[in-house]
Amino acid sequence: MQTIRLSSADNVVTAVAEIRQGSSVEDIITLDMIPRGHKIATCAISKGEAVRKYAQLIGYASEDIAAGQHVHVHNLEFRDIGMDYEFSSNLHPAAPATEPDSFMGYRRANGRVGTRNYIAVLTSVNCSATAAHLIAQHFTPERLAQYPNVDGVAAFSHGTGCGMAASGEGFEALQRVLWGYARNPNVGGVLMAGLGCEINQIDWLVEAHGMQVGPLFKHMNIQDMGGVQKTVAAGIRMVEEMLHLVNEARREPCPVSELTVALQCGGSDAWSGMTANPALGHACDLLVAQGGTGVLAETPEIYGAEHLLTARARTPEVGQKLLTLIDWWQDYTARNHGSMNNNPSPGNKKGGLTTILEKSLGAAAKGGTTPLNAVYKYGEQIRERGFVFMDSPGYDPASVTGQIASGCNIVVFTTGRGSAFGAKPSPSIKVSSNTETYLRQTDDMDVNAGRILTDRASIEEVGREIYDMILRVASGEASKSEAQGLGDHEFVPWQIGAVM
Repeated sequence: MQTIRLSSADNVVTAVAEIRQGSSVEDIITLDMIPRGHKIATCAISKGEAVRKYAQLIGYASEDIAAGQHVHVHNLEFRDIGMDYEFSSNLHPAAPATEPDSFMGYRRANGRVGTRNYIAVLTSVNCSATAAHLIAQHFTPERLAQYPNVDGVAAFSHGTGCGMAASGEGFEALQRVLWGYARNPNVGGVLMAGLGCEINQIDWLVEAHGMQVGPLFKHMNIQDMGGVQKTVAAGIRMVEEMLHLVNEARREPCPVSELTVALQCGGSDAWSGMTANPALGHACDLLVAQGGTGVLAETPEIYGAEHLLTARARTPEVGQKLLTLIDWWQDYTARNHGSMNNNPSPGNKKGGLTTILEKSLGAAAKGGTTPLNAVYKYGEQIRERGFVFMDSPGYDPASVTGQIASGCNIVVFTTGRGSAFGAKPSPSIKVSSNTETYLRQTDDMDVNAGRILTDRASIEEVGREIYDMILRVASGEASKSEAQGLGDHEFVPWQIGAVM
């Protein structure tokens, strides 16, 4: 097999391996050398004519393209497109699973279930970042050895919290993220550290979200404590007081309906939309059939595929809410003199992706086939189960930060080019879209979806492998990124609005 054709409606195919100029492919002769993962025109395409892949529009020919020619950034252009949207016309609810699955999780006092048991040191502002990290760094594996049920003490610092508007989108998003991390079920205890004079006051956060100060939730600020050294010393004492309480948590059998899984991708290539993403989509369908929740995000990376999601919207109102996000992003990029086609990245393009339309069609496959039940703001608490969407940038750390704040207790991250990403407090499972990347980064990749190409494995087979791994990791098995200690520097709240 030299190429893959995804639909009879397509006028391009994808090269499975590098194809030399002058080779016979699809009853045509290649006019260029075609890199692996890149597209070949299977017929003449006139300038201005639509180019189709996945039976969907991925761009327009910027010049006449001959049959057998390489199709990429030099002759395929992006244009803003208008679409006719259908709402709730393609609904396929998941049939309830015949056998209930379970995992070993931490049942919290409020009924929610964690897959990990961390103490979180959260910062209200960048000015308290160093103090938070010094507190967390004190709790070495040796010091935590006597607390075997505590996964660690992790600092979550960020670069904002002051020099920002005291109301509006940016302020509200930051507060949702901090509150969301504080109540994520993977967190057993919380210490919040601030400076004291910042815009993002801890007292406001506590009052606005009804957070109860007590043995497992404490806060302080540097100015009241008398400086950094005294703050660090006090913070260490506060965490020490929490440790024995957090260590009392025990894993117990919990239904899969208590899992909320972040569906994420990064470092994508042409194979992501053919192997890893649809396989994750099948895993999402299996999860939803058990009453669990899959959370798709990265709004700029569904642009051009949003019509597929509105057709799956449980109600027209849900579909319209998604389109409102698309409108906001078009305005946001325009007023910042950008383009929705700023994505794909250079690495994505080297891997064969040409336009955001092409990338989005592959990225949306992570959401499987079940109805879209709800659409949420960035970091907003997820209330509906099933397949849902959360607004976020396409930048992976910022997007996953929002998903964890929304309640995700595990992350599945697909990649084609390769990615070094982990998350705390929610473990991240890595799925490679191709065997070459899996073998090259074997210490980082948990699942090889490239078997769909190299071993003729089915999407359903690999999807089941991903689903089974979700249950094992949720029960305490370390993912490869987790085993390497990744996740201490990936807390990146989306900074919306002016820095003042």
